[in-house]
Amino acid sequence: MTTIFQGLGGAAAAAAAASLTNSFDSKKLLLPSSRRSLAERKTSSFLVVRSDGSVNLNLGSSNGRARTVDKLITNAVATKADTSAASSASKPGHELLLFEALREGLEEEMDRDLQVCVMGEDVGHYGGSYKVTKGLAEKYGDLRVLDTPIAENSFTGMGIGAAMTGLRPIVEGMNMGFLLLAFNQISNNCGMLHYTSGGQFTIPIVIRGPGGVGRQLGAEHSQRLESYFQSIPGIQMVACSTPYNAKGLMKAAIRSENPVILFEHVLLYNLKERIPDEEYICNLEEAEMVRPGEHVTILTYSRMRYHVMQAAKTLVNKGYDPEVIDIRSLKPFDLHMIGNSVKKTHRVMIVEECMRTGGIGASLTAAINENFHDYLDAPIVCLSSQDVPTPYAGTLEEWTVVQPAQIVTAVEQLCQKLH
Repeated sequence: MTTIFQGLGGAAAAAAAASLTNSFDSKKLLLPSSRRSLAERKTSSFLVVRSDGSVNLNLGSSNGRARTVDKLITNAVATKADTSAASSASKPGHELLLFEALREGLEEEMDRDLQVCVMGEDVGHYGGSYKVTKGLAEKYGDLRVLDTPIAENSFTGMGIGAAMTGLRPIVEGMNMGFLLLAFNQISNNCGMLHYTSGGQFTIPIVIRGPGGVGRQLGAEHSQRLESYFQSIPGIQMVACSTPYNAKGLMKAAIRSENPVILFEHVLLYNLKERIPDEEYICNLEEAEMVRPGEHVTILTYSRMRYHVMQAAKTLVNKGYDPEVIDIRSLKPFDLHMIGNSVKKTHRVMIVEECMRTGGIGASLTAAINENFHDYLDAPIVCLSSQDVPTPYAGTLEEWTVVQPAQIVTAVEQLCQKLH
């Protein structure tokens, strides 16, 4: 059962982190001694969002009482709740937050291959803006975990050059919006050098970082750059949505001979899941069947996976049986899985956080119409973010992004067209 955590800030940080360690056994993580337990991560703290949607906030007050917030983030996973903590603990594997799963995948690959290195702003001793690289500089040194100046075009170009000479760099953008400053390097160099060199060079580079609409981060820090990068030839794009696929996609991207952009959502970093102890990787070109169904195919990715699954619970109660697919691979699309689903349900809805104009949904709609038009019994419905800069005000920010209630209404309308 996936659990969502919402980060805390301010003076409550250390106390909240310490309060969680009472129910968190760091030994179950089975991590090397170089990794620190949750209690040692004094800069990290969390609100625990339980399966009923309530939030338990321990502010570390002297009386030890916890304050309960009635509603913050509702349970967004349409699966049967695990009511037994003991049964969860008995499952094989270890529990990690998504940012920890990314770090574990990165660390395993750095142990496996000495050519793997990391570069970016504050990735070294600070540990990255979202702590994905925390502790790696101490373990691998400043040359393999390289802190760079605030110059995205420069260090992205440096990473591409390093990849050309045989290294496998991971370039972190502190925020995906900042990588627009390196668009020339990513498009004209990263994506095209293998072709323009006549195959003399491969560019095994991973470009990753946080993006998406967060909690009132403002327009410039709420960018969704999938639509910007999808038209660049020679680049693969993937989006992680769970700790399991975050680690698997990270490892696969590092091992790929192609340049890969890994999109991470700022609101999913503290999502928690049990992942296997044994090594695994995910296919960079494969979608994930989240929920099999019969009535309508819902295609989504990243944060919207959880909005869709929240809507799915309501739809099931109303008698609908949606099939939910996390496409994961934004370029290329897994048209095999998508096509088989379309042939079964004959109805398609796309739910994305990307902009409507020129977004992933628009490209996916075109691909489905070109390849599976004869199997459709109704026009494809695409729910996307509004084509406006993301407002700072929280209520307005919510209005720009697709919400579960909109998904429910759209599915009802789509299925009723056939009656």
